Amino acid sequence: MNVLDPRTAIVLISAMSALMALVLWALKRSYPPSIQGLGRWAQALLTIVVGGVLAASRGQLPDVLTTAVPNFVLCWGVYGLYAGTQQFYGVRPATGRWLAIIAAVVLGTMWFTWGDPSYPARLRLITALMAVMFAVHAWFIVRQGMGSFSRRLTVGVLACIAVIQVVRIATTFVLPTGDSILNTAPQHALFIASFSVSILLFSVGAVLMAGDRLRTELELLATRDSLTNTLTRRYMDEACAIELERAHRTGQPLALLMMDLDHFKSINDTHGHQAGDRVLVDFAGKVHGLLRKKDLLGRFGGEEFALLLPNTPLEAALQVAERVRVACVPAEKEVGCTVSIGVTLSLPQNDSLDALLSRADAALYHAKKTGRNRVVAG
Repeated sequence: MNVLDPRTAIVLISAMSALMALVLWALKRSYPPSIQGLGRWAQALLTIVVGGVLAASRGQLPDVLTTAVPNFVLCWGVYGLYAGTQQFYGVRPATGRWLAIIAAVVLGTMWFTWGDPSYPARLRLITALMAVMFAVHAWFIVRQGMGSFSRRLTVGVLACIAVIQVVRIATTFVLPTGDSILNTAPQHALFIASFSVSILLFSVGAVLMAGDRLRTELELLATRDSLTNTLTRRYMDEACAIELERAHRTGQPLALLMMDLDHFKSINDTHGHQAGDRVLVDFAGKVHGLLRKKDLLGRFGGEEFALLLPNTPLEAALQVAERVRVACVPAEKEVGCTVSIGVTLSLPQNDSLDALLSRADAALYHAKKTGRNRVVAG
């Protein structure tokens, strides 16, 4: 069988699509549910497989099953790749609109199959729709941001295949097209082969994008408290060490606030742990609303939080602490806690992370001991 035989090329694209569909389906089963789109991508690739098999069966099955049906199925599969990407980015696909467009184009191909037979016209209709879908798909990803290699690869593949479809349309005006996709004209097999390679590369890009998303989520799990979305104790320790070293190098002051919610245990005992969780989340939200972008808020455990204020002198840090304290005083009948805050400043030289934390803890202990709901510097 000739390598450039269109039937061989269609079998190739079907095999590649089926393989990548299995890969994406396996990822869907092993990745967290928050990573959407993998299943839709896999379904789309399998749909393309079905369309390819039907198209390659021309002469062995009734004409309607090898012309109109594969045209619809292949277009629906290409749209499914786009819909999977939309789901991946949390956008609801406009399935009804695209279904209507695809159906209209397929009806046009049916007219050029049985009403006014013209394979070139049929080919131009389907190829134009493919070009539009790939271009729209690429532009959608561009609008989400091009920060990673996986996105750039995927956009590049989609843009290239859209251009290839436009070139294919142009060739129908200057080169013989025959009467079906299985015509042995070299350009047919070349275009089909390029389509198969593009689908393979898109699948690789999709797998890489899913991997990037998984890595991002794992990084968030490692650095963010799952309840309050504040930084974890481990990350805060590392950030404190980095900022302390920078403070020593630049001579800029570094302020650390240790904060503890007063009588928090009574919230859990009286109203339940869900109410206690809401108090913690509300507290974190209130504090975040008072901070600059460079300030770091972390949960040290239970109801204790730390706030790191780079390039902040003691007077300014005390003002921040007082704003936090006032913002957290519960309104009448509100379930909540006041907060005690210990404030300390890094020493110009020979200050260690342990010493910084110890001074902040001592100031916090003094605030708790002397009546709570107050700010103490130490």
